[in-house]
Amino acid sequence: MADDDYNDVDMGYEDEPPEPEIEEGAEEELENNNEDAPDDVVGAEGEEKDQEKTQRARKTSKYMTKYERARILGTRALQISMNAPVMVELEGETDPLEIAMKELRARKIPFTIRRYLPDGSYEDWGVDELIVEDSWKRQVGGG
Repeated sequence: MADDDYNDVDMGYEDEPPEPEIEEGAEEELENNNEDAPDDVVGAEGEEKDQEKTQRARKTSKYMTKYERARILGTRALQISMNAPVMVELEGETDPLEIAMKELRARKIPFTIRRYLPDGSYEDWGVDELIVEDSWKRQVGGG
C-alpha cells in the first residue's frame, strides 16, 4: 500500500542529501575568519562594486520598452491617486494617468528600472536616462 512507501525511521524523503558533518576544529576556524577582517575593508569592497556598476558599459538598449512604460505609468498613476506629491505643474488635469504621462514626458518620475540579464546580473536605469517613444501620444490625443 501507499503507507509502505514511507521510511518509518526518519519520515523524510529518500532523495534528501545527508547534512555535511563539520569537524570539531573547523567550527572555530570559521568563527575566527570573520574576526580577522576589519570592518572598513568590507565596506571598501562594497563601494568598489558600486563604482564598477556605474562605470561599466551597459548592455541593454537605452529605449524604454512598452512594458516598462506601462508598468511605470500604472504604478505612478496609482501613487498619484493615493495622494502622492505630483512632480509637475498641473494645468487642470485630474486624471492620475494623464498626470503620470505628463510626468513621464517631463522625465520627472523618480523610478529606477532594473533590467535582469541572462547571466543573473542586472542593470539599473533611471527613467530620466531612457528614451521614450512618442507613439503613445496618439493614443492620449497629445500633440
